[in-house]
Amino acid sequence: MTEDVPTTARVQDVLNRATRVVIVEGSPGEVDSIDLTRLVVTGDEIADLARHLAIVDGGTGDKCRCSGWPTITVHGPDGETACWTLHHQIGLRGIGNCDADLRDGPALTRWLAQRGLTGSQRAQEGLAEEEAESEQRRMRWIRAAPAGLADAAADVSQPPGRDDEAWSQQLDDAEDRLAALIHHHHPDATERIRALLAWAGIPSRESSSGSRWYDMAVLRQLHDESPDLVLAALAAHPPSPAQLDGASELFCTPEWTTAHGRHLPEPQRSMLIGHIQAVGTDAMRRRLSWGYYGAERTVD
Repeated sequence: MTEDVPTTARVQDVLNRATRVVIVEGSPGEVDSIDLTRLVVTGDEIADLARHLAIVDGGTGDKCRCSGWPTITVHGPDGETACWTLHHQIGLRGIGNCDADLRDGPALTRWLAQRGLTGSQRAQEGLAEEEAESEQRRMRWIRAAPAGLADAAADVSQPPGRDDEAWSQQLDDAEDRLAALIHHHHPDATERIRALLAWAGIPSRESSSGSRWYDMAVLRQLHDESPDLVLAALAAHPPSPAQLDGASELFCTPEWTTAHGRHLPEPQRSMLIGHIQAVGTDAMRRRLSWGYYGAERTVD
């Protein structure tokens, strides 16, 4: 219903009647904890808070899955209360039928920190560090792309937006362009597979664990190749360490093991196991000890 959408006017109307506002650095279920930092806002500061809680009218049309924090409890003159929560320092919940974006989330974070509630500020700083590292990792992956694929790699690695469906379609289109370009620049199957294997090995040497969606895009390109050609490409010429890193990633994916099992033929098996035993990462060694690649014994 349109009359229940969140608006700045509704926020201000509630705060105009407030006698005090209690802000607790925790979710609604934790507000009674004595261990949490809290702030009591009264008098003229309520109007100041109202300015910092200005939102984008109409809301997002959705609700964040987390419970949110800090919790803002607004107390009125006749005992009535309203409970709002902040989400990821950029959104407000509780003023309508959906979440709403703050007009200036960083300004509210600073306002809270100046009054002793520094949790949001620390969270923002942590997120900024994570985003910077994530972007650096993405750029390393783009720079490792085979010749002629950097622009297509940049398109594939674009971070998700708020519209998951639109982003998913953009990703599918970008992967199609990537596939066309890799075949154009590397029409020979053996050359193409070896180039993709070297690229697929990049995440295995990253300090942060876990694969990104763009890492999986390279593995999907390899899954589209003939398995016999993939194995032949490894045996055609001595593979580079980077290509063996990529092979270690490829051969433990569910798509490969479901279709072809965990056991590799020779000489690929011996090459890969020797590489892992000599210079493999802890993750590679764990997979080897779990029986991937046809290892017959655990690895120390």
